[in-house]
Formats: sequence, structure tokens, C-alpha cells
Amino acid sequence: MCGIVGMVGKRAVNYDLYDALTVLQHRGQDAAGMVTCEGDRLHLRKHNGLVRDVFRQAHMDSLIGEMGIAHVRYPTAGSSSSAEAQPMYVNSPFGICLAHNGNLTNDDELNEDLFRADRRHINTSSDSEVLLNVFSHELQNISGLRPIPDDIFKAIARVHERVIGAYAVVALITGHGIVGFRDPCGIRPILYGKRETVNGPEYMIASESVALNVLGFDVIDDIAPGEAVYIQSNGKVHRKQCAVDTVYSPCIFEHVYLARPDSVIDGISVYKARLKMGDKLADKILRLRPDHDIDVIIPIPDTSCTAALPLAHRLGVKYREGLVKNRYIGRTFIMPDQKERKASVRRKFSTVELEFRGKNVLLVDDSIIRGTTSKQIVQMARDAGAKKVYLASAAPPVRYQNVYGIDMPDTREFVAHGNTIEEIAEYIGVDWLIYQDLPDLIACASGINKKIDRFDTSIFDADYVTGGIDETYLTRLQSRRNDDAKTMRNTASVEVIELHNQA
Repeated sequence: MCGIVGMVGKRAVNYDLYDALTVLQHRGQDAAGMVTCEGDRLHLRKHNGLVRDVFRQAHMDSLIGEMGIAHVRYPTAGSSSSAEAQPMYVNSPFGICLAHNGNLTNDDELNEDLFRADRRHINTSSDSEVLLNVFSHELQNISGLRPIPDDIFKAIARVHERVIGAYAVVALITGHGIVGFRDPCGIRPILYGKRETVNGPEYMIASESVALNVLGFDVIDDIAPGEAVYIQSNGKVHRKQCAVDTVYSPCIFEHVYLARPDSVIDGISVYKARLKMGDKLADKILRLRPDHDIDVIIPIPDTSCTAALPLAHRLGVKYREGLVKNRYIGRTFIMPDQKERKASVRRKFSTVELEFRGKNVLLVDDSIIRGTTSKQIVQMARDAGAKKVYLASAAPPVRYQNVYGIDMPDTREFVAHGNTIEEIAEYIGVDWLIYQDLPDLIACASGINKKIDRFDTSIFDADYVTGGIDETYLTRLQSRRNDDAKTMRNTASVEVIELHNQA
């Protein structure tokens, strides 16, 4: 899960890109980067940290140009080293920078092909660098001295033939324009829009519609699965379908947790989808426990607040914000290791005892992954005097690895993997646990976009839309991306930095 943005403007784009990144900060808090293009010259700044910390005034002053791309990252594959922050760059052909959201599932094979057949060396463990080199190689094979739109679309068509997995991409071709493209399944979101100015139209490509809306852009369209949009530096827009076989399969977890509620993804309002999740949960509770004894419904902020409101209304129960969130602590779900996640929960939430004492409380969360946060919050509710504590999840049990760019690598870390609902409830410490049913979740996310063929629901049912995901692949992924592996890579990165500083 990352956030990407690209812009072709009529004046300096650095502050617009910065503002867009702050809007997309929820998609990645590990690193941020930006590259701008001034004529045939590139200006780059990227580093670990939040957007506000990575870009100081001196950096912004140096990011000159009327065209650029930017990225916020949270690591799935690779390490949290700043060497893997994006955008990434290759000098041939033309000088190309790329920012990527998603995860490639055949990156090992591509890496081998790039070395043996394409004569390209990959310097990091990031699949984004692999994707950049595949695109660059294909563009180099068919381009003359200046890339024309048809050359770029042919190169992207070859990328689709070679690359498997999830990828929403913005790439900058020095001096010529930016291109946005999406994998043939459309797993990760990407869209583009237009803003009229006195000097002419400006265009932006971004992960979520809210980034466009905040900056005054009108959304033109989502980039379709397998489609590419090329915006030349002069503002001329070209778009083309570059994949032969597409299956429109956006990730349903965007609606559950990842995206902001004020975004519209693939024509579907995230906010409306989450409202429906609350309605469906209420229906299930009324079926299972028509004579429930719930006194108050309290969401675990922030994502679940939208679902908790209609849930309370349908049950005729008070809605109260009894958990107060510290806004200066990052999302525990995307923290790099379990130790940090555990330590952050108590710092992140505090209770309003008035809303808990002597009451039967139904806590509402968007989903339950490792159970770390849920377990501690349930105990906080009991410490605050709750008589009974129930927990409702707006999503079904997460039992399987995500291979498309969300940090859910090791099934052994999932509280639901291999456990019954009763066993999960016992571990978390609740008196009753209820999950959303998968058909109901799909119904909630389904909207007015009739082009959507299905949703990627692989974390719930192990049905991977791209195919080719077997136990060998999952085991390899698990060994590369569990908490222990991340700790080892990050320690190695620190040692390299220290050796460099000593030298």
C-alpha cells in the first residue's frame, strides 16, 4: 500500500505535489519522495519519514519544474531503508523516473530475465525497481530519439505481457511527459483529473480522488485495468487500452480500511460502502441475537466510525465515541514490526470511562488482522469498567496472505488463521465476536460501476485474481516479509549506513 501522484502543470508543481502527498499520507508513512522536471533536468528529493519531515523549505525551493511525480511508501517487500524510497530513476532511455503502488508476484523471474536477457542490474530488493527496468527496457527497444505516444503504449503493452501482480504506476519521461498505467486486473486504484487555469489546463494522476478534489481538479476518469494515460509536457492527453485480457478486479480492502472515506474509487464511494457495512452488521446481529443486551456502540477510530453510525441506528443503541485517538501516532497496522505495534496501542488510544463503566459495550472495528490492537483495546474497555465487551468487525476474518501490496505476509501472524471464531474471541478476550460475511461485504462495495467483474478478496478466501499463487510462492513470500525478516534487513541497512558514515 503506497500513494502515488503525478502532475503536468503550467507553473511549478512542487507545492501541489506536496499537498497531494499530505492528503495521501495515510497510504504510507515510512518514506516520501518527489522528482520534478525542469526542461531536460531532474530534481529529486526522497528520504524516510513523513511528508512534512522529508520536505523542508530548502528542498522545496530546489524542486523546480512544471512536471513531476511523487510517492509515499510503506514497505511490503524490501526494507525500510531510504535507498528503496521512491521515485526510482534510470538514465536510459531518455531518463525515466517511476513510482509504484502494488506488488509484483513474478519479480524474482523478472529480475533474472533483466540480468540475463536485458543486461540490466537491479540494485535493491524493491520490485518497483524491477518494474522500472522492465518498462525502460521495453521503451528503449522501440523508441527513436523522441518518444511518441504510440511507442509508450507499445512499451506498456509489453510490460503487461511480462509482469504479473498488482501495479498502479506513474512514470516521468524527462522532458516529454508523465504516464499512468494500471495492471490488467485493476487491483490497486489510480485515476486522473483536470484543472483549468488562466494559462491553460493542468492534469494530475493520483491514487485516490480526494487528492484531486482537495487541489481543485475535476476527476476525468479512473484509469481502467490494462489502460495507460500519457500526458505530454505541453498538456496534450492520450489514453489507450494496452492489455489484451483484462478482468476488472479492484481490491475490496481499499473500501474496508486503506482508502480515505471521502474518496471515490472505481466509481464507488468509500463512505457509502462503509455505511452499508454497518447496516449489514446490524442485520446479522439482529438475526443472531434479536434480544441483544448492547447498551452502547463505540467505534475504534477512525476507519470504523462510518460503519458504527448506521449500526447503532439500526439497533436502536446509543453511539458514543468512548475511545479517544492520539492523532500524532501512526497507523499501527502499517508499523514495521510487532513490538512497535504493541507499544503504540496504549499511546494511541485512551478511554472515556463515563461511556464504559457498568455498560455492555459493542466495540466496532474495520477489520481484525493480528489481533494485537483488538486485544489491548478490549482490556482497556474492561479496565474502564465495562460490564461486558463485544466486538464487531466490518470485514470477514483475515486468514490468508496478501500478495498485491498490503503488508499481510505471514499467516502465522493472523489471529484468524487456523482458529475458529470462538477461539479468536477467547484470545482477544471478548464476550462475543461477530464478523461480516463475505457476500455481504461484496454487496457493500458493489456500486454503480457495472464494468467491475469481481473484487479481489484473496485475504478472506485465498482466491488470487492473477493466478499462479501456490504454496511455494506463499512460503517464499512469508520468509521474506515476516517481522523477523524485516528486522534483519533493517539492521543490515543501518550497518551499511554506519559503515558509509565511518568511511
